[in-house]
Amino acid sequence: MRTILITILIFAVIIFIHECGHFAAAKLCKVRVNEFALGMGPTLFHFGKGETRYALRLFPIGGFVSMEGEDGGSGDPRAFCNQKVWKRILIVCAGAFMNLVLGFIVVLLMTIPSDRLPSMTVAQFYENASTEATGLQAGDEILRVNGRSIWVDSDLIYTLSTDEDGVVDMVVRRDGEKVELSDVAFTTQDGTLVIDFTVQGVPANLPNVLSYSFRKTASIGRLVWIAVGQLITGQSSINELSGPIGTAQAIGQAASAGLSTVMYLFAFITINVGIFNILPLPALDGGRLIFLLFELITRRRIKPEHEAYVHFAGFVLLILLIIFVSYHDIVNLIRG
Repeated sequence: MRTILITILIFAVIIFIHECGHFAAAKLCKVRVNEFALGMGPTLFHFGKGETRYALRLFPIGGFVSMEGEDGGSGDPRAFCNQKVWKRILIVCAGAFMNLVLGFIVVLLMTIPSDRLPSMTVAQFYENASTEATGLQAGDEILRVNGRSIWVDSDLIYTLSTDEDGVVDMVVRRDGEKVELSDVAFTTQDGTLVIDFTVQGVPANLPNVLSYSFRKTASIGRLVWIAVGQLITGQSSINELSGPIGTAQAIGQAASAGLSTVMYLFAFITINVGIFNILPLPALDGGRLIFLLFELITRRRIKPEHEAYVHFAGFVLLILLIIFVSYHDIVNLIRG
């Protein structure tokens, strides 16, 4: 029950913030908003304020902002369809943007209690450290590993976890100069790569906290993009995707590990939702953005009914995908 409640709370906050982004942008652009709803299905509670109806619906699986003229024509000059294209782009992108902002805020809240923050500058090596023997030195600031920029400590951990033999090429800053190191070997214990050095800490003052939180948020976003790219290129299988059930299971495991793990997963999910929503797929915000960019470039608007057909087809495919990954989540849950 605890897992279910935490899962519902996390997704309710993520969806609420996403829809708040659309809502705030619409209000900023003077667009008429008919309804702001959290959840789907029958209405449990609602009230009206001004021109907008605010509603809480039965199923906590989504939400929406219903704008005048959003899916078709309208004679109202304040309708969404009658706004300049840049305003419509702003409104469409605002939801995903707010998810990214929420991710940053969660990471920031996790970072603030720290006394010191990890840098990527090597402090000292453990005894018999392989990296020291193969070229790394104390005082080196690690910039890149195998061509990938290292923004925070978790970037190094991820890069090493995807390396086959633990022998990597690095770019470091040494005495103010960039130095390229080849074939730096990391210690291996029982087939697992081990980081055999410590890094210097930096004071957790306001500039460092903000900088670290921003870089950590960007690092999480990059992991999501990497996963999307691997899925598109066939490096990973669609069977590896997690649906609502798999995500709830992961949240339950995180809850057992402690609050910090739940918070990190919370940040990861909201950043994931923000990036996924802006992908150029029909029925998603990114799909709508493609039509708006086409209009911006060509100054020709696709007929609303034609765009609606595309988004409906995308919605059906999205539902089928959710059913597919949920089926695999259930199978994996049964198998243990």
